[in-house]
Amino acid sequence: MSGSVVQRGLLRTLDFLLVEWLELGSLLRRPRFADHSVDTCTDLLAMASQIAEEVFEPADRVSDVEEPRVGPDGGVVLPAATHRAWEAYRSAGVAGAGHDHADGGLQLPRTVDMAVRAVFSAAGPNLVPMLLTEGNAALLAEHGSPAQRRAFAVPQVEGRWTGTMALSESQAGSSLADVTTRAVPDGPDSAGDPLGPRYRVTGDKMWISGAEHPLTDNIVHLVLAKIADDDGAVRTGTGALSLFVVPKVRVGPDGEPGERNGVSLVGLNHKLGMRGIPNTALSFDRAVGHLVGAPGQGLDQMFHMMNAARAEVGLLAAALGYAGFAVSLDYARTRRQGRPRGVRDGEQVPLVAHTDVKRMLLAQKSYAEGALALALYVGRLLDDQRTGDDGARTRAATLLEVLTPVLKSWPSEWCLEGNSLAIQVLGGAGYTRDFPVEQFWRDQRLNMIHEGTHGIQAVDLLGRKVRLRDGACLRELGAVLSSTATRARAAGLGGWAADLEQGWADVLAATDAAWRDGDASAALANATPYLQAFGHVVLAWVHLDLAVTAAGSAHPEAAGRTAAAAYFFAYELPRVAAWLAPVAGGEVLCRDLDAALL
Repeated sequence: MSGSVVQRGLLRTLDFLLVEWLELGSLLRRPRFADHSVDTCTDLLAMASQIAEEVFEPADRVSDVEEPRVGPDGGVVLPAATHRAWEAYRSAGVAGAGHDHADGGLQLPRTVDMAVRAVFSAAGPNLVPMLLTEGNAALLAEHGSPAQRRAFAVPQVEGRWTGTMALSESQAGSSLADVTTRAVPDGPDSAGDPLGPRYRVTGDKMWISGAEHPLTDNIVHLVLAKIADDDGAVRTGTGALSLFVVPKVRVGPDGEPGERNGVSLVGLNHKLGMRGIPNTALSFDRAVGHLVGAPGQGLDQMFHMMNAARAEVGLLAAALGYAGFAVSLDYARTRRQGRPRGVRDGEQVPLVAHTDVKRMLLAQKSYAEGALALALYVGRLLDDQRTGDDGARTRAATLLEVLTPVLKSWPSEWCLEGNSLAIQVLGGAGYTRDFPVEQFWRDQRLNMIHEGTHGIQAVDLLGRKVRLRDGACLRELGAVLSSTATRARAAGLGGWAADLEQGWADVLAATDAAWRDGDASAALANATPYLQAFGHVVLAWVHLDLAVTAAGSAHPEAAGRTAAAAYFFAYELPRVAAWLAPVAGGEVLCRDLDAALL
């Protein structure tokens, strides 16, 4: 039941966002995308939706119950349904859809690639241990040598291998300066290895998704480690971190598989949600790794993958939010319960006729569809960064700096709230496993932690991004918001335009107030409410821009866009003032509180 309602609604929404709002047709006229048309992209999404509905959605339910386990041989055992889903995904040829033809990709716009990922994520988040594979391959394509690209990236793009990002360690968590995994040169000939300088990597990594599974013949780990000096000592701090490509199975210069590398599964972590993804503790015992780039560049290189992963998390959160909305909307339309106020007799009405149910559904709609739009807008910026003229590239890069922490954090917080409302709409039924909304909520909860907590994203935004190049990111985003406000007034939406402008002015004033004394500890004491306010203003802009497009569109989804915008401006944007109050007032309660009082 749920698969069909989710996929039908999602395809309609994506069609409006891609074709009407982001003007996919004009993007496809760029030389890089000459092999594609709006029709071929639409067909690809329809094919992905069919696989998602017929294979991913039922397999996702199975994988939630039949969790990964360690088999007798020390490997991970997954249910047969997961194997079928992965094979269907791999056979569809969309694993590396945005990558170059030369690397085995379809050379699709990232905008379309992200739409395809949304389709699969809405149906089977437990079947995407490959979440990090695209980012792994993209990092190697950007920073790896040609030999590393051929040996390690191409098989991932083609769907033959998968990849991970191995940063975290139990004693370090998000404090990467405290990573203890070390690397030593592997003999006197190590520097001349065709696949890059060869090292022996030793250490333990934790919370690594998809780091052991039976779906592919090899798994490519990108590992942060510190290079040991001749006396065995390692430097401290993040500047000492280097990046190594460490495959599960060693690879020869021409990509031929060799012997098993020194990478061992220590155990599996059993999680609240996304139970179908093997989440592992790994041990690297003198595993052969090849240095990517130069020593000491590891963290800068890894940010390429981390930012891609943060965008993926935001997209996944949006897709899960949409899935919950679609299922609860279908339930509310078909479940008859109660009567209008003041009416005692007669036929019961559908749940969707009740005011508070409409409120909850409108909230879900505004969260999920707004988050999806933001994710696809970021995809469009990635396309502009790669294929636009010089001005478009600079503008896109600047906007991506400030929007990445918002895309990671906002959908993971507010689509979680949307999934909670989906349970509420179904009432007692929502709390049972007869319907998927309780699983959506459990799966969603990881996204607030995954790839950097809210606090980390908040410090990145207020502590760094808004201050880059003397506020260049704020100026560029402000220009985008101002352009939308101007067009909104011409479309008869002047009231919302004024509200958006006031919200943005309040954000700018709070930014200045936070840094008025130049004291970072005081400024960042309220970084999280600042992020919440900033994100809500960005989403208000998204909804207003969508409403402007809808005002001149005959698309079946256009009217719904206006309803979602009306809800957001009436119920959500007013929250901004409360979040910004402690920021502007310099509140330091949380910084100065004696921990003994907790």
